[in-house]
Amino acid sequence: MIDFDERYLVVVSGPSGCGKDTVVKELLRRKSDASLAVSCTTRSKRDYEIDGKDYYFINREQFEKRIADNRMLEYTEYNGNMYGTPLDELENKLADRNTVVLVIEVNGARNVKERYPNSLLVFIVPPSIEELERRLFNRNTETKEEIERRLAIAEEELKHLASYDEVIQNDTVEHCAGMLADIIEEWQKD
Repeated sequence: MIDFDERYLVVVSGPSGCGKDTVVKELLRRKSDASLAVSCTTRSKRDYEIDGKDYYFINREQFEKRIADNRMLEYTEYNGNMYGTPLDELENKLADRNTVVLVIEVNGARNVKERYPNSLLVFIVPPSIEELERRLFNRNTETKEEIERRLAIAEEELKHLASYDEVIQNDTVEHCAGMLADIIEEWQKD
């Protein structure tokens, strides 16, 4: 593993549909010294997603081989699919000595914090559960049953807010991304 300042490792979590990916995209647009560590997943690619940019879309056998070879920083099964951060992706990004953002769920965030205690964990919350449900339905990417499962998972995830360094409400993408940028800057001050 390369040597790096753990404060430059930023983990962003939040319930499915809270807008965390959109907020992080806006953060990256504003903060030129930040980059996204792309995760692997076994779930199917959505029409608008790009392999290698949004996720590395791999099959379960490939994912399990990465685990067996100890090449995953963290990983979990979420809603029937595997998600995780490849170590080589993280090492490549941190070699540049810039801020690296991981967008991962609560179990993965906990694993990162255990391994890198000075990393920054930020949880993004929706304005309300009703708004979260509206956002999930408006995405038009899951069935009603899948959305209900995601909402149940969200309720469990919201119980872990105390294990995060910061919690931000995503009322608007611009405001949330601005708050996230300010929090990162303050965290990284010497």
